[in-house]
Amino acid sequence: MKIAFATQDLKRVDAHFGWAKNIAIYEIGPQGHRFLEAIQFDGDLKEDGNEDKLAPKIEAIKDCAILYVAAIGGSGAARVVASNIHPMKVNQPEEITDLLLKLEDVLKGTPPPWLRKALSKDQERTLDFED
Repeated sequence: MKIAFATQDLKRVDAHFGWAKNIAIYEIGPQGHRFLEAIQFDGDLKEDGNEDKLAPKIEAIKDCAILYVAAIGGSGAARVVASNIHPMKVNQPEEITDLLLKLEDVLKGTPPPWLRKALSKDQERTLDFED
C-alpha cells in the first residue's frame, strides 16, 4: 500500500496539503516500509484560494491509500476523498518514520475498517496490474 506525506523537509509531516513543497511517497506493509519517491512542487504555494495548484498534487498521490497532512482545506479534502485517498491530519509535526512504524504495527494486528478498506483497494489495484 502506498502512503503520501505532505512535508516541507522530507522528514516530518509539517505541511498544509496545498502549501506543501514536497510529497514523500512510501510503500508500506506489515513487514516494513520503503521510500519510493519525493515529488517537489515549485511556484506560489501560499493560501490564495487557487484550486489549480491542487490538481498536480492529487495526480501525484493518485495511487496512494492514505495522505498524511498537517492541515488540509475543505475543498482539498473533498478532492482527496473523491480520489479514494484517506486524509489523516496530524496535530503537530510528526516524524514520517514514526508514523510509518505506528502504521506497520496497526497492519500487523487488526486494522480498523477504513484501513482494511484501503488495503483491499490496494490489492484490487495490484491484481489489475497482474492481469
